[in-house]
Amino acid sequence: MYGCIISTDIMPEQNGCSINAIRSDESEDTDCLIEKNTGPVLHRCCPIRLQLATLMFFGFAVVYALRVNFSVAMVAMVNTSDSKRVLNHSVVRACPLPSGKDNTSDTFEQPEGIPQYLWDPETQGWLLGGFFFGYLCTQIPGGYLSGHYGGRLFLGLGVLCTAVLTLLTPLAAQLGPTWLFVLRALEGFGEGVTFPAMMALWTRWAPPLERSRLMTFSGSGANFGAFVALPLTGYICQTLGWPAVFYICGGVGCIWAVFWFVLVSNDPRTHRWISHGEREYIINSIGPQGTGHGWSVPLLHMLLSVPLWAIIITQMCLNWSYYTLLTSLPTYMDNILHFDLKSNSFLSGLPYLGAWLFSVLSGVVADSLIERGVFSVTTVRKLLTFAGVLPSAAFLVAVGYVGCDHILTVTFLTLGSTIGGASASGVFINQIDIAPQFAGFLLGITNTFGTIPGVVAPIVTGYFTEDHTLAGWRKVFWVAALTNVVGAVIFTIFGSGNVQPWALMEEKREEVEANGTTPVPT
Repeated sequence: MYGCIISTDIMPEQNGCSINAIRSDESEDTDCLIEKNTGPVLHRCCPIRLQLATLMFFGFAVVYALRVNFSVAMVAMVNTSDSKRVLNHSVVRACPLPSGKDNTSDTFEQPEGIPQYLWDPETQGWLLGGFFFGYLCTQIPGGYLSGHYGGRLFLGLGVLCTAVLTLLTPLAAQLGPTWLFVLRALEGFGEGVTFPAMMALWTRWAPPLERSRLMTFSGSGANFGAFVALPLTGYICQTLGWPAVFYICGGVGCIWAVFWFVLVSNDPRTHRWISHGEREYIINSIGPQGTGHGWSVPLLHMLLSVPLWAIIITQMCLNWSYYTLLTSLPTYMDNILHFDLKSNSFLSGLPYLGAWLFSVLSGVVADSLIERGVFSVTTVRKLLTFAGVLPSAAFLVAVGYVGCDHILTVTFLTLGSTIGGASASGVFINQIDIAPQFAGFLLGITNTFGTIPGVVAPIVTGYFTEDHTLAGWRKVFWVAALTNVVGAVIFTIFGSGNVQPWALMEEKREEVEANGTTPVPT
C-alpha cells in the first residue's frame, strides 16, 4: 500500500513541491522529500499514518470479535434439549438432517463443570439485542467529543472498556439474564464511540488522496475480526468451554489498548516519533480542515443537508442486510442447513473474509481513480456504492431460491458479501468528503441511524421465520436485497463528494476568530 517514501501521491508545497499537483516526475518528488525527511529510516519505510491504520485495523478486529462471539457462544451457553422439553416444543425441519446426525437432540455438550442455562428464545433474543441498546447511545456524543478533543482517548477507552466488561460475561451469566443484558448494553455503550473516534482521527491524519485506502484498511478490521472470531469461538467452545471465549477475547483487547495508548497521538503535530517530512506532508496536504471543531456545530445546516441525509438513509438501508446476516446467519446455518457448530461458525464467518479483502482493494482503486483524475470524488463514491450493492442484492435473492443446496448457499452468501465490500469506499466514508472538520460528529449521527436496523432487522427476521420454513427465509433475503437497492439509488441521486458550504462557512468563521480579524463579505 505504501512504499519507502512517505507520500505516494502528493507532496507538501514547500521548497518547490506542490501539494496539489499530481506527481509527474518520480525522482524530482523523491529528492524533495529526502531533503526534508530527517527522521529515522524506519519512518520513511513505514509511515506513522500506516502504523496508525494498522493499529486501528487490529482494534476494530478486537471490538468486532467481542461483538459477534456472543452469538456463537450462545449456542453453547444454552441447554437446548432441556429447554425444548420444558417448552414441549416440536421442531419443524425445512431441510433434512445430514446422514448420521442425531435426529432427536441438538444439545451442545460442554466440558465438565461448565454451566448451561435454560434460556427460552425470547430471553436469548433480548440478550443478543442488548448490545445495540447501549451502542445507540454513545455514537453522537462520541463523535462530537472526538471531533473536539481528538479520537485517541475515545477509541482507546472504547476498546478497553468493552474488553474489560467482556471478561465479566461468565459472572454476569451466572447472576442471571438481567445482569447479562445490562452487561451487554454497557459493552455496546463503550464500543459506540469507536467508529466516530476513528473518523475524527483520520480528519487530522489522512491526506486527501489517501483517505480511501487508509480508512477502508483500518475499518476493514471489523470484517476481519468477524471472520476470525466466528470459527475461533466455535472451536474454543468445544475444547475449553464457552467462558474461555470471553476471557481470551477480553484479554486480547486489554493488550491491544496498551499498544494503542503508547504509540498513538491525536495529531501529527504532537506525535513523538513521526519524521519531519511526514509531519509537514500531512499538515500541508490537509490544511486547516485537519483541526478539531469548536464547541458549536452548525446543527441547523446539517439538519437541512441533502447529502448528509443521503448518507443516513443509504447506510440504514445497507446495514439492514449487514445486520441481518451478522445476527441471523448462524441461525440459518443451524435451523435450515443443519451445520454442526464448527462448520456453522466457520461458514458464517466466510463472507466476512471476502468483504475484508474487497473493501481494502476498493480503497486502493478509489484513491487511484481520484488521483489520476479519472472521476471526481462524487462519482467515485457513487460508483463504488452502486457496484458493491447491486450484485450483493442479486446474490441475496438467489440464496432464497437454492433450497437446501449447501454449496450454492455458502457460495452465494460469500460472493454477495465479498462484492458488497466495494461500498466501503463509497457511502461509508463519505462524511469526511462533505465536512472534514465534522466528520467524526457526522459519523456518529449516521452510525446512530445505521444501528437502528441492528435492533429492528432481527425482530423482522424472527417474524418471517417463526415457522422455520424456506419461504420465510426467502422473505428475509428479499427484504434485505430490496433495502440495499433502495439505498444505492438514493445515494446515486442525492449523494455528493464535495465539501458542503456550511462546512466551509464554519472553517472560515473559526479562522477569523482565531486571527481576531473581521470577516470580509464574499
